[in-house]
Order: sequence, then structure tokens, then C-alpha cells
Amino acid sequence: MTTHYFSVDVEEYFQVSAFEGSVPRDLWERLPSRVEGSVYGILDLLARHDARGTFFTLGWVAERHPKMIKRIAGAGHEIASHGWDHVRVTQQTPEEFRASVKRSKACLEDLAGAQVLGFRAPSFSIVPGREWALDILVEEGYRYDSSLFPIRRPGGYGYASAGRDPFVLERAAGKLDELPPATLRRLGVNLPAGGGAYFRIFPYALVQHAFRHFDARGVPGTFYMHPWEIDPDQPRQQAPLSSRLRHYTGLSRTLPRLERLLSEFRFTAIADRYSRSASLAAS
Repeated sequence: MTTHYFSVDVEEYFQVSAFEGSVPRDLWERLPSRVEGSVYGILDLLARHDARGTFFTLGWVAERHPKMIKRIAGAGHEIASHGWDHVRVTQQTPEEFRASVKRSKACLEDLAGAQVLGFRAPSFSIVPGREWALDILVEEGYRYDSSLFPIRRPGGYGYASAGRDPFVLERAAGKLDELPPATLRRLGVNLPAGGGAYFRIFPYALVQHAFRHFDARGVPGTFYMHPWEIDPDQPRQQAPLSSRLRHYTGLSRTLPRLERLLSEFRFTAIADRYSRSASLAAS
């Protein structure tokens, strides 16, 4: 059986892109934090299934919850970067993006006591026309990215021409491994099957079939989720109906589905691919 990659985008329930127009950033400090309880629930879940994961964490969250970061790392999981404060790449200049990934990397490495190898953009927002972000990641010492979602979706999201399997990006600044979220190919179309709202709202069979196909080909697929997705009691935000439907639908289904996913497939952290290659090189 192939070992796949389990990942968590560590952010607060009020920081999601769907609420950008409804929850101003200057309110963040006054809203109740719920991220720790959810993250600890995920750690317990992974421990029950003898699985490891990669926690793409916002620097803003890490700075306010240093014990949580140390607990994640202490449990044997990987800490990676989700940027500083969940600003999409499409809303940043190259200078702003560099400052974000540099600052978050330094903060996370200090707290975790380990090198940060990977990055995932908020809302998978490295899209066509923003490839300069990949060069900046190489220049700032990142080894892999997990931001190119090979699907077609409007709204500054998705990179339809990207590969579905892990691949190497040859950039002017150097090489960068790309770990795209899992998709299922049907009728010439890539269906999003890597987690998030697709995991909560669509039938479980979509993700199940996708990872069975990855298993059959011996290729690792990448699954992702957010801590707030296992928190059906989180405070409700005033936002457009479409945003509320996408954010709140299926929250009570997430944990049971995760239990099933982790019992049917084997998962580890993305960093494991590098520790294995290092071990082979040394042997």
C-alpha cells in the first residue's frame, strides 16, 4: 500500500478567505481563539491511526500559540509554512510575499526547533501569472511547495495546467518540488478530491476513489484539511450565504470521515520523502 501525505492548514476559523469581506483583520485579536483545541483533536486522531502529518501553519497563529507548535513538533509531525497572516498571493507584491514567507519560516523554525521545508499558499493562490512566488520560495530556502491545485475554478484559485502527481518545478532560481492536492481524473477533467470543503460536502466516495487510484499507481496523494473543519460549535460569522454554506456545511461529518480515511489509507508527513532520500544517500 502506498503511503500518502496528510496535511493541515493551521489557521483560525475567522481567517479563511471566504470571510475576508466580513471579518476585518483588525478584529482578529478580539475574536475567541479555538485553534488549539481543534489541533489537539487532530493530533489525537493521527496518534490513534499511527499516522504523521504536515502542519502548514500561519506565523500569526504560531506567534500566539507557541506551546501548540512545540506540541505538534514534539509529537513527531512536520511544521511547514502557510505564510504569515493568510493574505493570498494574488493580493501581494513580490516584496510583500517575500517578507511573509521569510518571517513565517523564521518564527516556525525557532518554535519547532527544525528546518521548515515546505510552503502552501492561502487558498492555493499561486495561480497563472504569479509564478514569481515559486522563485522567491527557492531563494528563501524552501524545498517544496503545495500550492498548485490542478483544477479549474474562478476567483483566483487553481492552476489547471499543473501536474496531478508530485513533480519537480525547474525555476530560474532553482528546483522546487511540487506536491499538489489530490484530484480524480474523470472524462478529461480533474475533480478536486484532496480535502477541505470537497471532503465535507461531496460524497466520501470521491476522495476514496481518488486515493485508491493513487494506491494503484504507487503514487502518493496529498490530503488537506483545516482545524476549524472539526469544530461544528465555532462562532458563526455574518457573511454572504454562499460563503456560509461553503464554510459550515458538513462540519459534523468531518471527524467520522477522517476516521474512515485514516483507517483505509496510510498517511505520513511530506518531510518523510526527504528523510528517506537522505537515508538512502547515506547508505
